[in-house]
Amino acid sequence: MLIRRKRLTVLVLSFFALSFFALSILVLNPNETGASEKERIAYVDVTAATLWTEPGLLRELDAPSASNPVDLNAWIKSMNYEDKLWLVGNLETQALYGSKVTILEERGEWVKVAAANQPTPRNEAGYPGWMPKGQLKLGKSFEKQFNRGFALVNAPKTWLYSDSKHRSKFMEISFNTRLPLLQVKKDKVKVMTPSNGAKWIEKKDVSVYQDESQIPVPTGKDIVETGKGFLGLPYLWAGMSGFGFDCSGFTYTMYHANGITIPRDSSIQAQHGKKVEPEDLQPGDLLFFAHDKGKGRVHHVGMYIGDGKMIHSPNSSTHVRIDEIKTSGYGEEYAGARRYIE
Repeated sequence: MLIRRKRLTVLVLSFFALSFFALSILVLNPNETGASEKERIAYVDVTAATLWTEPGLLRELDAPSASNPVDLNAWIKSMNYEDKLWLVGNLETQALYGSKVTILEERGEWVKVAAANQPTPRNEAGYPGWMPKGQLKLGKSFEKQFNRGFALVNAPKTWLYSDSKHRSKFMEISFNTRLPLLQVKKDKVKVMTPSNGAKWIEKKDVSVYQDESQIPVPTGKDIVETGKGFLGLPYLWAGMSGFGFDCSGFTYTMYHANGITIPRDSSIQAQHGKKVEPEDLQPGDLLFFAHDKGKGRVHHVGMYIGDGKMIHSPNSSTHVRIDEIKTSGYGEEYAGARRYIE
């Protein structure tokens, strides 16, 4: 009986010891249980993160796009036509420096994310794809920096500098990049970065706003003029930056930079906005092209500029250009038009 009582006493004491240990963890680390939730939000920490259909699909020549920092100029210049064509179906989209993503899944050094502000029926949080974890800044703290407004890059590309006199280049960034505003001076602007503190940028290359609602409401001609600034830029499948666009990445970005968010993909862009008849086309309207002489699946989008012409980023063999709609190689596949501007 005495032995049994000793065993019972040991068990009871062990139970209380374990309970106290668990309680002490909760008291000493009150945020421990919520840490995983906080880490589900992250921010892109490179010029543009390239999202893949699967983790680890990279070829050796794709390494400059998957590092931190990236070298998108070197990556794109290194590819010939066949190299670029291989990307078709293997890439999803891109997400610009400082933009928010939601982490959906982790697999080793790769994470599946949803890129915010890129509408798609595939995920309500944003456009999904895989990217290296090392290209992200985890946590929500960066988001708080936007409370003083933001600088929107309006040049095709520009540099961030580590010093106010612009002697030390930090990173080349893309058109449509949004970074938290810290200070505005006569010819320069101070912004915050996701993980490298404050940097400087030339004032002529940005527009400054308190929030998205302050971006001036554009006309269709405004958006066309924005697009013309990229004539000659090489096509890049899934491209969403001033380093290269695909067809719907081009139309999406021209609208988004003017304060209007439209779906990411051409097939979904074709389902929204206001339907426009051919005789009523106006500059800025989006033109869609589909297989089976316009009756099948939408596979291409361009932007109407007037006089029967469109500006678009056609395919891996070419660049952003202006074409006659009827003689562009797409004319017989015309599938309608949509207007996203009131």
